[in-house]
Amino acid sequence: MNLEGRRESSNVEDRRGMSGGKKIGLAGIGGVIIAMAMAYFTGGNPLEAGLQAAQQSFGANTEVSEDQREFTEEEQELATFSTQILAGTEDVWEEIFKENDMKYEPPTMVLYTDGTQTACGQGSAAMGPFYCSGDQKLYIDLSFFTTMKKKLGADGDFAYAYVIAHEVGHHVEYQTGILQDVHEKMARLNQTEANKLSVRLELLADFYAGVWAHHDNERFGSLEDGDIEEAIQCAQVIGDDYLQKKARGYAVPESFNHGTSKQRMKWFKRGLETGDVSQGNTFECSDDEL
Repeated sequence: MNLEGRRESSNVEDRRGMSGGKKIGLAGIGGVIIAMAMAYFTGGNPLEAGLQAAQQSFGANTEVSEDQREFTEEEQELATFSTQILAGTEDVWEEIFKENDMKYEPPTMVLYTDGTQTACGQGSAAMGPFYCSGDQKLYIDLSFFTTMKKKLGADGDFAYAYVIAHEVGHHVEYQTGILQDVHEKMARLNQTEANKLSVRLELLADFYAGVWAHHDNERFGSLEDGDIEEAIQCAQVIGDDYLQKKARGYAVPESFNHGTSKQRMKWFKRGLETGDVSQGNTFECSDDEL
C-alpha cells in the first residue's frame, strides 16, 4: 500500500508493555489455529468465548505480564501503519455517513501486549484483533500480524489493513444499530441458529472492509500491484472451513460463525468493487446466495 504522507489517527491508546493482562503459553500450530477459528474476527462481545477457547487449546498456564521492553523498529512501523489505516477508515466512513445524513463517531484503537482489560472482559492476544461494543474500541496485539504470516501464510500490508478494516466494520454495524439488533436475536436462539446470524454479521464486516478499500483507493490512490491479491488470500485462509480443516482435518458447517473462505472473499470483493453500502445485503439474501 502507498501510505506516504498519510496522517495517523489520534484515536489511539497505546498500552503496549503495560501489565494487567494474562500471557497465554502457546502449544503448537493446532492450538493457535483452533483458537483463531473460534475467536478471530468476532463482533461485539467475543471475549468470554474466545478466552475459553484459547485456554482449552493452550492450557491455563498464565502469568502476569510486566513487559516494559523497548519496541523494535518493525513493531513501531506496524504501529504507525495501523494508525494510518485507522485514519483512512475515519476519513472514508465520516464521508459515507455524512452522505446518508448521519454522524460517524470513530472507534478508538487500543494497541496492547499479551492481554488487557476491556469493557467486554479480559482481552487476550491469542484471540486475535477484536471489537468491543461495550466501549467502542478495537483491540490489537501487533504480534498477531506475525502470526498471520507464519501460521496462516497471510502476509502483506493490505492483508493487515483488511484485518483492521474488518474490525472497524463491526463498529460501523454498531453505529447503525445492526450489531445490537443481531446480538439480541442471537441471544434468543440455539447455538446453531445463532451461528447462522453471526456468519451474516461477519460477512457484512468483510463487505464494509471492501467498501473502505474502494473509497480509500479513490481518495488516496493507496492500492498497489498485488495488494488485492493479499487481501483475497487473507480472506481465503480465515474462512471457517479452511481453518477447521487445517486444524482438525474436517469441517463442521453448523459450527461456522464467520463464513466460508468463498463467502468471505465474495463479500469483501463486492464491497471493493462497488463501494456501495446498499449492496451489503447479507441479512436479506438466502443461504444459497451468501
